[in-house]
Amino acid sequence: MSAPKNLTDCYTHELQDNWSANDQMAKCVRELADATKDDKLKQRLTKSADGIDKHTETVKGLLDECGVSEKEHCKGMEGLVKEAKKHALEAEISDDDVRDVVIISQYQRMCHYGICGFGTAKAFAEALGKSDHVAKLDEITADCYQADENMSELAERSQNLQAKA
Repeated sequence: MSAPKNLTDCYTHELQDNWSANDQMAKCVRELADATKDDKLKQRLTKSADGIDKHTETVKGLLDECGVSEKEHCKGMEGLVKEAKKHALEAEISDDDVRDVVIISQYQRMCHYGICGFGTAKAFAEALGKSDHVAKLDEITADCYQADENMSELAERSQNLQAKA
């Protein structure tokens, strides 16, 4: 990416970064879903990956409206995915409940990155007067918050307690 010249450049770069982050996260979340033994967690992760794919299509549409058709590789999510795989998939964890707690924590780290990225894009869209974009980004951000909250609830009500035993 070349240096941004204006807020529109910042906005489109943020969307390009979010597109890449989503692609990386969706793939990793599917791998996390495959690694869990808990059916409820597997369901939530699979549903989340499908939602991430839906959000990516929305981002592509927003970028298309801005005349941009390519994503920029997101190194931030690359690092989070690497950490998620290291701690949740490659680590020699013998207790399935403990692995599931680690899966949840790594998933939430990636969610928080998405909340930040989409929140930033929404703020840029607001400043640029792109109200139709704001509405779509607001929906995505709300979905990210809800996914994080749902995972916290699952962890607090079952996974953490099972791993504690």
